[in-house]
Order: sequence, then C-alpha cells, then structure tokens
Amino acid sequence: MSSTPPLDAPSVHSLYVSHSRWLLGFLHRRLGSRFDAADLLQDTFLRVLLRPRSFDGLSGERSYLATIARGLCIDHWRRRQLEQAWLESLAARPAHLQASPEQRALIIETLHEVDAMLLRLPSKVRQAFLLARIDGLPYRSIAEELGVSERMVKKYLAQAFLHCAVLEAELDGLLIE
Repeated sequence: MSSTPPLDAPSVHSLYVSHSRWLLGFLHRRLGSRFDAADLLQDTFLRVLLRPRSFDGLSGERSYLATIARGLCIDHWRRRQLEQAWLESLAARPAHLQASPEQRALIIETLHEVDAMLLRLPSKVRQAFLLARIDGLPYRSIAEELGVSERMVKKYLAQAFLHCAVLEAELDGLLIE
C-alpha cells in the first residue's frame, strides 16, 4: 500500500477535480449515455467517500476509480436487463391489468432488491432457491441438478429463506446494519 494517509473530504475533492472528466469519458464510452455516465460518476465518488483509501500515485487513483466504475456499470446493466424483462412481461398483459406508474416504480424497486439479495447468496444456494421457487422443482430434482444430496438442498433453501427474512426485515426498517 501507500505511505500516504487515507483520503479525507478535501482529498476526495482534489481526486474529483483531477479525474472526474477522465472518468466521465470512461463511463460514457461504456454506457453510451452522458446522463447515465454522469449518474455513475457521482455514484463512484460517493463510494470513494464511503470507503476512503490511499494511493500510490495517478495510476493507482485511476485504477481504483475504474474498478469502482466498472462494478457500477455492471450493476447498471443488470438493473436495465431486469427492468426490460419486467416491462416486456407487463406489455403482454391486457390494458385493464396494467400497473399504475407508482406500482411500476415499487415493483421495479422490489425486483432490484430481490436481485441484489440473490447475488449475495452463494451460487448453489441461489441455484437451489431459484429451482425451487421459480421452476417449482422438488428437492430430489434440485439435488440431481446440483449434484448434492436432498439434505443439502434443504440446508441451501433454509439459508436462502433466512436471507429472505433478513431482507424483508431490512425493507421494513426493523434491522440496522
């Protein structure tokens, strides 16, 4: 690591002044939208404020910013895919069953929260949960699919349901991290 101290607010300001134009171009090339790039630029520096660190010079600063920005781009693309899939399924519904704009916003927000929760699960736990809840497969079929015992499937699903309960409590404001 570097011998310089972690960034404080004035240091983040100088980091922003030094690299924001470069990072905006980097994000614009990846996203194809100046508006989305500007949003993710701000999100990048918000993360820098929340997780300050020190650097070994200009290349270290840009590398750190690019790493954060790439992660935010991936999140952005995942959110867009999720929203697009939901909007396509919504478009197939009859007009009288369409959701209001407020309902759409709430549903999209909930979908993003569920997606984020699923991404925090270990791979096999996530697969078992999706096979059980989305595909409706019985434990035996899930066990065969994952190459594990039915008992392990039960453990995976218990872990996933616990995660869901924690997410629900967080959403209800009952838990403070």
